[in-house]
Amino acid sequence: MFLQQVINGLTIGSVYALIALGYSMVYGILELINFAHGEIYMLGAYLGIIFLAFFSAIGLTAYNLPLALFLTLILSVVFCASYGFTIEKVAYKPLRNAPRLSPLISAIGVSIFLQNYVMLTQGATDKVFPHLFDASGVEFVSVRMTYLQLFIILTSVVLMVALRLFVRNTKMGKAMRAVAQDKTMASLVGVNIDTVISVTFIIGSGLAAVAGLMVAMYYGLVNYFIGYIAGIKAFTAAVLGGIGSIRGAVFGGILLGLVESLGGSYISSEYKDAYAFIILIIVLLVKPGGLFGRAELEKV
Repeated sequence: MFLQQVINGLTIGSVYALIALGYSMVYGILELINFAHGEIYMLGAYLGIIFLAFFSAIGLTAYNLPLALFLTLILSVVFCASYGFTIEKVAYKPLRNAPRLSPLISAIGVSIFLQNYVMLTQGATDKVFPHLFDASGVEFVSVRMTYLQLFIILTSVVLMVALRLFVRNTKMGKAMRAVAQDKTMASLVGVNIDTVISVTFIIGSGLAAVAGLMVAMYYGLVNYFIGYIAGIKAFTAAVLGGIGSIRGAVFGGILLGLVESLGGSYISSEYKDAYAFIILIIVLLVKPGGLFGRAELEKV
């Protein structure tokens, strides 16, 4: 029972980690909480339904399901990355030098706009996501992992490792780290700040799209409000791990999923959404910067 709940927690926790990475990356670069990020995740789920319906209509899903799923994933990432890029240019860039409360209000406005945009275009009722994986899986030590859970965990791990390697070993990744440390000095040595910020939003939105698609496959239902709940939880995971830290976002997301799964199983499933916030409060009381956060020093 315990190990089974650990598998369930790792599954949903890996999704939270992907969304939390977007929050941490944007905050690390701009010190901005992008509250519209959860809606990008929601758009990824809806785009998955739209593209799969299209591939089913032309017969690709029945002929080659893995190819249809791969194309759906790629197209959802591209479209959500475009949304993230546009949101940054329209809602955040004009307010870059404004008081810090202004972009925060703008982010909330974009979140509400996207919720209503999807509700008006796709309807307010739940959408059923196509059933792509059957209930089969692998069993070991009386623990059962479905192929869908295995797919979600492996995909998340691959994306997290790829992001880590990108940030550590590429020229753009080094530029992102430089901007996160000091924007002024980075611009003085030739780093294009606007490009770095755009790439950050594109990557974060792409990861959110993958998370949205995988959660839609896992639960089978999608509605226009799922981005709000998932966004709050992923933001909690980012703060828990240390906002601005990629490693912290991953660890916070996994921990959040485990706490939800184990708490819902051994205490009460009715309060599973509250367990994460209880853990967050305890961690912040002991370590205000989060588990992997860094203490910030200010010059007087």
